[in-house]
Amino acid sequence: MYFSSKDESWHWRPWLRAALGFGLALFALQLLALGQQNATEDQVKAAYLFNFAKLAEWPSHALPDGPSPLVIGVSGGHADFLDVLKAVVAGKIVGTHVLVVEPISSEKEMKSCHIVFFRASERKHTQAAIEGLAQAGVLLVGEDESFLRQGGMINLVREHGSIRFEVNPDALDRSEIHFSSKILALAKAGYGSPPTMASNSPSPVEAARRLERSVPPEYPAIAERMKLTGTVQVQVLVKPDGTVKEVKILGGHPLLAAALARAVMKWKYQPAPRETVEAVKFSFGP
Repeated sequence: MYFSSKDESWHWRPWLRAALGFGLALFALQLLALGQQNATEDQVKAAYLFNFAKLAEWPSHALPDGPSPLVIGVSGGHADFLDVLKAVVAGKIVGTHVLVVEPISSEKEMKSCHIVFFRASERKHTQAAIEGLAQAGVLLVGEDESFLRQGGMINLVREHGSIRFEVNPDALDRSEIHFSSKILALAKAGYGSPPTMASNSPSPVEAARRLERSVPPEYPAIAERMKLTGTVQVQVLVKPDGTVKEVKILGGHPLLAAALARAVMKWKYQPAPRETVEAVKFSFGP
């Protein structure tokens, strides 16, 4: 999501209505965290995989229209997880596709899947498998700290007793598998390098320009009622004169991220010879 100084007609209320109207699909992944106290880790991870299957958009060559199944493959781990995942997706249909769960071990089997979940026990073989699936249109999900660095797309991580997900946007782009930017905004912030700014932006460089004027973000009233907290990360394109040209949200809850982006649009940096890219993180709550 971009916030640009060229668009002075941007309003909070329409965006808020759209965000709320997105309903359970938008917040499905976050709501998982709210119920994790009463669920096992396997159940939570299985629920994430089910939601990824519901919310992803595959290229037509990977998942054509019709009654073909949507296959979730599991590489490694114990049979107990397979039973849990099968129970979670039992009888579920995404569009016209029945969800099917399969244990897999070979590259050929992986290429017949739409999602492959690599258990941590497979870390020695994950790199080679990812390289073999580079052009296969398969969503690659892992649970190992090195998974995204190896080229994986989504990683499930434990943080403060809950399971969160983090995303490798470059790998997702190459796969042509798409998620709503609002869903990706729920991902754990902080992985990898900032994505490229808008294509019509003149070759900005990463820098750390001194901030001359800042405006603190307002904590949205609805976020306060929902008791939302967390860290938001944005990428800022700054003009040579120090004013902000564009803000791109990299991570954090959409309501909090929008509040930070609105504030950052009013910031002023020190002048520089050319446009630069600045990184901003802000924590809402204690």
